[in-house]
Amino acid sequence: MSDFPSTSLWTAVSVLVVDDEPGMRAILKKALSKKFAQVDVAGSIEEAETLRKRCHFDLLIVDINLPGRSGIEWHEAFDPSTRRSDVIFMTGYADLDTAIQALRAGASDFILKPFNLEQMMQSVSRCIERRLVERQNFALQRDVERIHPVDIIGDAATTQKMKNVIAQVAPSQAAVLVEGESGTGKELVARALHQLSQRTGPFVPLNCGAIAPDLLESELFGHVSGAFTGAKKGREGLFRVANNGTLFLDEIGEMPLSMQSSLLRALEQKAIRPVGAEREVQVDVRIVAATNRNLKQEVEEGRFRRDLYYRLNVLTVELPALRDRLDDIPTLAHHFTQMLAKELGMQAMNWTHEDIQAMQSYDWPGNIRELRNMMERCILLGKPPADYWRELQGDAIPLPRMAQASEAQVSGASENRPCRCHDENDVEQFCYPTDWTLKDVEKAHILQVVESHSGNKSAAARQLGVARKTLERKFKDWADEGVL
Repeated sequence: MSDFPSTSLWTAVSVLVVDDEPGMRAILKKALSKKFAQVDVAGSIEEAETLRKRCHFDLLIVDINLPGRSGIEWHEAFDPSTRRSDVIFMTGYADLDTAIQALRAGASDFILKPFNLEQMMQSVSRCIERRLVERQNFALQRDVERIHPVDIIGDAATTQKMKNVIAQVAPSQAAVLVEGESGTGKELVARALHQLSQRTGPFVPLNCGAIAPDLLESELFGHVSGAFTGAKKGREGLFRVANNGTLFLDEIGEMPLSMQSSLLRALEQKAIRPVGAEREVQVDVRIVAATNRNLKQEVEEGRFRRDLYYRLNVLTVELPALRDRLDDIPTLAHHFTQMLAKELGMQAMNWTHEDIQAMQSYDWPGNIRELRNMMERCILLGKPPADYWRELQGDAIPLPRMAQASEAQVSGASENRPCRCHDENDVEQFCYPTDWTLKDVEKAHILQVVESHSGNKSAAARQLGVARKTLERKFKDWADEGVL
């Protein structure tokens, strides 16, 4: 059986063997149980149908010549509207008509008795590989963006700290709790944790707040046919889809208390029980949970299980708000501009110094999500951020933080800003250190005048007595020199 893969991806696969010979059932169960967590056997179609209604099986290995109904007459299992299993038929009396009937019934493979175990294992391997590919495709349909590379953008000190934490905890198999305000990029961090973990299964996201509470258990654990009203066919849950990969549970704080106990059991036992099934299925899934709530407070107020909180909070990644990483705004703005322009089929716009200053003057309560949405509006409307805010607020665009900072923050030649000083009448005014060059003084003065006009370069140019194009050229030169 050297050609038969040995990997943890197979642990969530279930097999049912149907044969009236006890010896054959025993041989196949022993061989298959070495690879799969769940292997059941039955001696007749009636017994097999009882098991099939109770549990989902990925693979059916069925003898054609059975007492009572033959394997080909097991119509319930082969109904195209409900079928979710691969089928391998076995027979000791093969003829052309039998083979044709088996293919029409939907056989994945056809094996003649007597056979050696190597033949059976190769056939099983081919069927299960197809099943795993289907699961991967299902995960990709739910998560198309998974094919894009994950790149956490920014070089601010808080961003670098976050990246270091992600790189440190990603290789672990322990659960991770990602905390941060809404819009800070929790799913992006979860994707990065998955990619850096080198787990071979898929990344499967689920927003716990977007699923009705009575459907959440079925969504996570799956269900068998007839488990509840409307369950006409069985369904694999996301735990099985994410086997050997990562299951991202966003908005975990929205999960009902009744479901929290089931999740805790699944994490501790590393096994799930589909709704309506009698047996558990082993799974190997890493959980990354995220919330914008204070889970400690939720625990104290009885809205979140304490034991589940400690089970999820093995490793924690805290995401900074955008207002705490303003130095990343120029890089983020450029990234979103290029990305959105390509998506929208429009030309990418170049933001000026006043646009960047305007963006860095805002508190961004919606964080990165709000920044992205604003970039999209500006591209669609063809308006730079400074003009967009100016129209929105009637020229009341907030002054850049640098101009609103305290005296200690803006004074000093090292920041290339004028110092605050007082004349003989104790009137505050701006002055320049004597060790500055004329170029430094010119730049500081131009910036101060532009800021006094709330970023309006046309008004600043009139006060300075120069053309607006002259100012634009100055800003471009400073940007090229990397001094803005």
